[in-house]
Amino acid sequence: MSHQWAVHRTRLLLIVLAAIVAVATVLAVTSQAATARPSSSDVFHWSGGHKPVIVLEHGAWADASSWDKVIRLLQEDGFTVYAPPNPLRGLLPGQDSTYLHAFLTQNAALAGHPVVLVGHSYGGAVITNAAVGAPEVKALVYVDAFIPAKGETLLQIVSAQPGSCLGGNPANVFNFVPIPGGGGDVDTYIKPSLVPGCFASGLPASQAAVIAAIQRPLAASTLTEPSGTPAWETIPSWAVVGTADQVIPPAELIFMAKRASARITEVNAGHLSMISHPRTVEEVIEHAAKATS
Repeated sequence: MSHQWAVHRTRLLLIVLAAIVAVATVLAVTSQAATARPSSSDVFHWSGGHKPVIVLEHGAWADASSWDKVIRLLQEDGFTVYAPPNPLRGLLPGQDSTYLHAFLTQNAALAGHPVVLVGHSYGGAVITNAAVGAPEVKALVYVDAFIPAKGETLLQIVSAQPGSCLGGNPANVFNFVPIPGGGGDVDTYIKPSLVPGCFASGLPASQAAVIAAIQRPLAASTLTEPSGTPAWETIPSWAVVGTADQVIPPAELIFMAKRASARITEVNAGHLSMISHPRTVEEVIEHAAKATS
């Protein structure tokens, strides 16, 4: 009898132990799922009217891939996103701003939808001009960007405050390549050795090296072209300011944003905050989108 009881007791213990392990496993899986799932406050909820379309304009020495992380986050929240190429051939007339203006006003996919237009760096100057006369554009978002007033040039802005890593003797900053048929104009490439601590400061060295290798050049004449009537005079604006920006001094970014009456969000980032802090940039864009409803 004692032997049978011992066997029975052992079986009971094994059954109880298996049940405990099973419950613990279920709880662990449930906990992990709950941790991975965003809370309702983290998910963008849209109410009323057409949901805005987001149009992202990249800057100089970059391409649309600089928006990759931000695009993924916006798409996860159900936004339609476009990141058209910036030709980087010139600000005005008939060049970069004209190209983007045509994209905004002659694109059937945007018809009837409010547009949040976002620009990074030089892309900020482009959207400032391109949004003029584009009725679909209801909000402007500037990310570590130039926000020029009428008549200002990029060179004036970047030199207004000390500290830009792209200042000084251009021959020490850029490599130049003649533009065929460009009437003496040249393409500018940031010297690769300057990219990690300047243009891509705050990013891992390996990532900065890739950015240096794939950079798209800006025509040098663009730096001295005067900007036109600014769209921010009539369109509500938001600004993300990297407080460790080495390209456009943060004091100048703040000055331009305040002049445009932009709602300012500061982030501890270099010039490429949409790469280093994509969630912050996405949230600012979504705040701007909400304001269009």
